[in-house]
Order: sequence, then C-alpha cells, then structure tokens
Amino acid sequence: MISLAQLNAAPAGEFVAALGGIYEHSDWVPQRILQQRPFPDQDHLRKAMGQTVDQATDEEKLTLIRAHPDLAGKLARAGALTQESTREQAGLGLDRLKDEEYEEFSEKNESYREKFGFPFIICARLTTKQGVLDAFERRLGNTQDEEISEALFQIHQIARLRLEDLVGG
Repeated sequence: MISLAQLNAAPAGEFVAALGGIYEHSDWVPQRILQQRPFPDQDHLRKAMGQTVDQATDEEKLTLIRAHPDLAGKLARAGALTQESTREQAGLGLDRLKDEEYEEFSEKNESYREKFGFPFIICARLTTKQGVLDAFERRLGNTQDEEISEALFQIHQIARLRLEDLVGG
C-alpha cells in the first residue's frame, strides 16, 4: 500500500507506474491526471481517474475495454494475467475450474466476443461464479452501446476496488 501523500509527491514516472494497473494496462489514465496533483483525498483521485476515462475518445474506451482478459480464459490458465486480475479471478475460484466449467466459460467468452468484439467484463469481487454465468446470459441480449456502457461501469467498479487496495491515507 502507498500513501496518498507519497503519490502526490512522487516523480511523474513513479506516480504513473503506481497507478498504471488501476485501469487494466492503461497508463494513459494516470498520465492525464498528473497535473491535477495534489489530490486532497482518495475520493478526488478516484473521481479524476474516472472522469479521464469518461472523457476519453470512443476508440480509447474500446482500447481500455479490450485490454481486459477473458474470465477464466487462456491467459488465466497460462498464468499470464496481471497481478490484480489474477487475484480477482482467483477470488471467485476461476483459477480452479473443473474442465467442464472451463469449457462453459470458454463458450460464453467466445459467444460474447463474437457479438461485441471485446471481452466480457464484470467486477469479479462483487459477484459470484454463478452471478458471472447469469450475467453472461443476460448481457448477451444487450445492444452494442448498452454493453459498452455496462463494460465501462464494471471497469469503474474494478478500478475503485483496486485503488482502495493500493492507496491509503
């Protein structure tokens, strides 16, 4: 854990490196809020990062969405996820799926990607394994625009929890 005071005083590169995993593989988010320092509290920091994403171009938003891994996908099985994603998926037991469960997740991931062109995103820490499967079914009925909005909402939830884990004081 790093203190907010340390983040506020950190050189630009350290600030960006510390916060680069809050939004998956998206260092551009902390880079764009550098000049807003010092942040008076964690809530202001979270809001600044969230607004940066919300104000990004449509292409940047899609790039952010596409930066996320599939749930229980090939990268997870290969141990190639970020530390944050590994912990989040493990919390649901997605790292310990039986073969038939893995196949079910693989099929749902494939159907979702085929329809929307990006991975299914859900805040794993705020649901259950069955909740994920139910959400797959429900969200496959969404339009492209609805699903982009839902994916960004879930990404903000993930980012909020990651920031709470990382930054104290």
